[in-house]
Amino acid sequence: MKATATTQLDNDRVTVTEWRFAPGDETSFHVHAFDYVVVPLTTGTLRLELPTATKESHLEVGVSYANVAGTAHNVVNTNDYEFSFIEIELK
Repeated sequence: MKATATTQLDNDRVTVTEWRFAPGDETSFHVHAFDYVVVPLTTGTLRLELPTATKESHLEVGVSYANVAGTAHNVVNTNDYEFSFIEIELK
């Protein structure tokens, strides 16, 4: 199933999106057009399916990370519970 994306704010400077993943949900493969920051709302592990590899990423509630434009991946919730985060894209 597809993760649920809810846009909270979208203006000329940023897009803020809340992502919610039921167990097994995924984003589908995509490429980020902008630099972005992720703020986890849940602690757990997500599987990142990259063009050339797959890796597990452990996230902690409130411990943010940043990534650059051009990042390509599919994100999958491998937990047995809902996982959510806020994504802030910098335009």
